[in-house]
Amino acid sequence: MSRLARTQERDLRSWLFATRRPRSDGTDSTTLAAAVEQIAYDVETAHGVPVDVVNVGDCPLDDDLSAMLAAGREAMVNAAKWSGAPSVSVFTEVERKRISVFVRDRGSGFDPDGAPADRQGIATSIRGRMERIGGSVTIRSTAGEGARSSSPWPARTDRT
Repeated sequence: MSRLARTQERDLRSWLFATRRPRSDGTDSTTLAAAVEQIAYDVETAHGVPVDVVNVGDCPLDDDLSAMLAAGREAMVNAAKWSGAPSVSVFTEVERKRISVFVRDRGSGFDPDGAPADRQGIATSIRGRMERIGGSVTIRSTAGEGARSSSPWPARTDRT
């Protein structure tokens, strides 16, 4: 019931703020904000954990931003699957020369450097993707206080 209510809330916000509701196949996710909303919807649906999104600014998607969003998706999935938090928060910001994605949970926390070698989510799916596009990622976590991931990317073009 709560999933249905959150889906309807997302649809209403999309309608009120005149943004397109991205389809589940991703074909309508042509902007950063629409793609982030779609990812949040997918993660929420798959894992049953509410994902709250705040987008400040928007821009068209390109290959680099798609890679950045893939890293953000991995951070959201990890938070939803492993943190034990009641919700996940996502904040995106588009500035003239930088685009950032922040993911936060208030769950159990973990040691970012202590992940077993066979677990490649952080190393490959998050850090590796960001490094390949010239960005970076900072992951901070404290036991019992959750985790925060910050992924700033120096945009190659002026976004305003």
